[in-house]
Amino acid sequence: MENFKVIIVEDVPLELKGTEGIFHTDIPEAEIIGTADSETLYWKLITKQLPDLVLLDLGLGGSTTVGVEICRQTKEKYPNIKVLIFTGEILNEKLWVDVLDAGCDGIILKSGELLTRGDVASCMSGKKLVFNQPILEKIVDRFRKSVNNEIMRQEALVNYEIDAYDERFLRHLALGYTKDQITQLRGMPFGVKSLEKRQNELVQKLFPEGNGRVGINATRLVVRALELRILDIDNLFPDEE
Repeated sequence: MENFKVIIVEDVPLELKGTEGIFHTDIPEAEIIGTADSETLYWKLITKQLPDLVLLDLGLGGSTTVGVEICRQTKEKYPNIKVLIFTGEILNEKLWVDVLDAGCDGIILKSGELLTRGDVASCMSGKKLVFNQPILEKIVDRFRKSVNNEIMRQEALVNYEIDAYDERFLRHLALGYTKDQITQLRGMPFGVKSLEKRQNELVQKLFPEGNGRVGINATRLVVRALELRILDIDNLFPDEE
């Protein structure tokens, strides 16, 4: 790893001391050209001398949004500067998404192995999306759940003999379309009566044992399709009309 300049943005003195210690001990190639405990001080530092890397804590002065904006503005003004997030916000997943959208080069959670030489080397070598073990475990867990949900959905489509037209019909019912509106969709070759027949057939498929003495309307049918994962609640989008 070649020599590089870094600014550390951290407002907790004890944590700043620990981070500086990591650089001095494990990453001697890094020259710390300044530290900042606020947004104002950060911009003063960066206008005096540009770093190669900004190690950025997101929680400054009790606010998490300040760190996100520092990241966004830094990447907009100085796209060649690496911004590596080093945060104690270990449960705020929305914040991780916000700072990724802001253009950061990676996120290191202040948990487990903390900041390592390998993390910094990966970032400085140009690797995108540098994560440490704690956040990787969360990402992999979400990935597994996403894949399993998709598998269950595909199995449900097969098990209940749901074709593409059934899926489109149910999806648009879930979005609040009337049967008349669904017939107007491009590539939907059915009239209202045909859709009513299809709805009755779907009721028989999804409620093979009936629904007691309670009638099954379109709303109940859609809820059942969601329960069986025939419909993905996170991907309910209309087709082009």
